[in-house]
Amino acid sequence: MSAASSPHSSPSASAADERDPHLPRLVVFSDDWGRHASSCQHLIASLLPRYRVDWVETVGTRTPSLNRADLKRAVSKLWSFVGQKRAAGATQSLPPNLRIHSPRMIPSFASPRRRRWNAKLLARGLASILDPADPPAAVITTAPIVADLAALKPSLHWIYYCVDALDEWPGLDGKTLYQMELDMLPHMDRVLVVSEVLRDRMARRGIEANLLTHGVELERWRVLRDGHRAADPPKTLFWGHADARLSEPIVLALAEGTQLTFVGPRGDVPASLAQHARIDWHGPVDFDALPGFAAASDVLVMPYGDSEATRNMQPLKLKEYLATGLPTVVTPLPANLHWKAAMDIESEPAAFVARVLERARTGLPPEQAEARLALQQEGWDAKALILEAAIREGSV
Repeated sequence: MSAASSPHSSPSASAADERDPHLPRLVVFSDDWGRHASSCQHLIASLLPRYRVDWVETVGTRTPSLNRADLKRAVSKLWSFVGQKRAAGATQSLPPNLRIHSPRMIPSFASPRRRRWNAKLLARGLASILDPADPPAAVITTAPIVADLAALKPSLHWIYYCVDALDEWPGLDGKTLYQMELDMLPHMDRVLVVSEVLRDRMARRGIEANLLTHGVELERWRVLRDGHRAADPPKTLFWGHADARLSEPIVLALAEGTQLTFVGPRGDVPASLAQHARIDWHGPVDFDALPGFAAASDVLVMPYGDSEATRNMQPLKLKEYLATGLPTVVTPLPANLHWKAAMDIESEPAAFVARVLERARTGLPPEQAEARLALQQEGWDAKALILEAAIREGSV
């Protein structure tokens, strides 16, 4: 995931529905619109000229703590529940044909009772947009927390867009998410996954899934580097959510050998990283600012460790990194291997840093630049056509 807000218009709530009533309608359960540039938001943005969309912002299954980020998030959700969502930005408008819903939910699914309560809250709060008398063309979800709602609404055309193995994510209620995904899958008419690893995971559960890999906006990420000379030590950059999936040894080595900056939210990282004097934890920035951070850097890095969580992930930022034209050094995750000709892959701290220093000195090799030409076939509009095909299967 990227580090900041959506690539599209800043959102605001509106009482009037000014969408084109002649267009087919979609209901989408996903992360908060505009909170970060998720793949689902990119896909739906591409479909908005052809569909009305009811976007439902859901709660997660993380156990809240008393840190500032969780408290801020809790206040934001409570504010949205009383109908004051984004009051400060009320003069700004959503993209055409999009409407946002923030139904009341209990921020936990850890017991059968809580799951039933949430299913009833969703069914009641979203009765008008899930009306079987006026059904949407499809209901798309990126998370399994709608498992019990799907069981209550079996006549709807349900699509699961699986972007990650959420039950493996650090800080989430993995046991609950795992069970809810198992419970949800029988109610899904189509399952789309972002990687071969996730397709294999679905196959082990008896589900035939279709592949829908991430896209990229090439023009957004192309950075100008005329006359650029690498700093000494070179500037390395990571953007996205920093958490326990990072490789502590590689990050420490990078901090000693380069000017290392993290842009984006910081989750549960080891104290050795969080308190390191040579690591710049910049925090989240606006999505549109990220190419500027890239242009000021020498090498982009993705120093993830090897774990069940990272083996299942498909980083949205991978193609964004490659589209910048900057040298990129990553660890050997399954998601990275398909693009191994377009970047450098190292697993050991010393080798990782040595490769970064080499690329900062010599720049992007011609053969890697040539391999990145394949990105021209990876636009979001082309990816959205795959999702649209799954949507149309339910409207025949």
